[in-house]
Amino acid sequence: MGTTVFGRGARLLVPGILCLLASAPIFAETQKLALPQAVEVSLQNNGDLKSFREEKGIRDAGKIKAGLLPNPTLDFEAGTGALTGSSAENSLALGVSQEFFLAGKREKRLTIAERELEIYRWQLADRERLLRAEVKTAFYDAILAQQRVALSDRSIVLNRQLFDVTKERLAAGDIPELEMNLVKVELARGEGTRIDAEKSLNRNQAKLWAFMGLPVGEYPSIIGALEAETGMTKNLVDLKQLAHEKRPDLKALEAEKNRGDADITLARAEGIPNLTAGLAIRRDTTTMEIGGIEGKETAYSIGLKLSMPIPLFDRNQAGVQEARAKRSSTESRLSAAARNVEREVESAYASLLNAEKVLSLYKSNIIPQLEENLKLTQEAYRLGEVGILAVIQEQKNFFEVNDGYLLALHDRQTALVKLETAVATELTGGVQ
Repeated sequence: MGTTVFGRGARLLVPGILCLLASAPIFAETQKLALPQAVEVSLQNNGDLKSFREEKGIRDAGKIKAGLLPNPTLDFEAGTGALTGSSAENSLALGVSQEFFLAGKREKRLTIAERELEIYRWQLADRERLLRAEVKTAFYDAILAQQRVALSDRSIVLNRQLFDVTKERLAAGDIPELEMNLVKVELARGEGTRIDAEKSLNRNQAKLWAFMGLPVGEYPSIIGALEAETGMTKNLVDLKQLAHEKRPDLKALEAEKNRGDADITLARAEGIPNLTAGLAIRRDTTTMEIGGIEGKETAYSIGLKLSMPIPLFDRNQAGVQEARAKRSSTESRLSAAARNVEREVESAYASLLNAEKVLSLYKSNIIPQLEENLKLTQEAYRLGEVGILAVIQEQKNFFEVNDGYLLALHDRQTALVKLETAVATELTGGVQ
């Protein structure tokens, strides 16, 4: 009895546990989210991508339909002589007919269905490629906004330190009250800048969460750096070759071109009509009168019927012409797409090189001297050697240059993302 009750309780408990697991959040509130995780979750949960994956069932259904034979036709015929004064005479016929494909039409339709599935698989891969680019760009946008918030925090800290110094010097009678008011204005401006940076961070994070398909109320923390090196060593020729080999949109057009060849083959086969074969059993009852005596006679017969349209006027010329036109259109689109891919790779490669040059200027000539200049100016003001405007201007320069440096780092990373998207390859290793 106890074992039975325990078993029933376990059976009731298991569905509840499964429901809780199904509704569990993807990320715990305190979990950190890095870029590879963001991409992986997006590929699994993005709504548009999941919807397109469901369309595979349409292609599978098309393949099933292409392999099916036509349904047989059942024929039934009955006749009576009641309306002509021969009520005793009647006939009954029962037959079945079947259409048979000739010229290998069924196999050719299956080939086209396979091509459709191949096109779909490449189209899905291309959507995944584009989603990766969107997720990576949104991720780096969020990291940029995050670091701008940190930069704003540092601006506020320095302005408060400057406020403390001006407060001490004002109490000592070294400066006028105007200098204190100028520092208050800068402090308020720094706090306003931080508010704007937080708004930008929330906006960029919301965009990232939308790509990832996260439930409402789930906000994991993101971790990452803009300073990571690209590690890209390939030249432009290699990148173009990679793009031609790896781009799924080009593969989809090539598969569409192959389907065009299969369409032409099927259209030619459609010019040969199908054969319909039928088998029928017939019973005829007749009456005759001999010497005043009426008698009945019943006869049974089995018939075979073969029918085929004569391809005299229509040999599916229009279907063949249409299939050829579609194939020519696909060839033109493939050729144009290949040229556009090369231009895309060239543009992305040039953007990455330019971003690297700008970043190199910041690292070699600007950033190293900036921190020292700020410290020297702050110390000179503390000693009364320069005025407050010099300190304020130096701090503005410091944060403007640092913000420009963050933007240069961001441009370098997004340029790398565009180049990786253009060649459909992770340039740090692996195929997208």
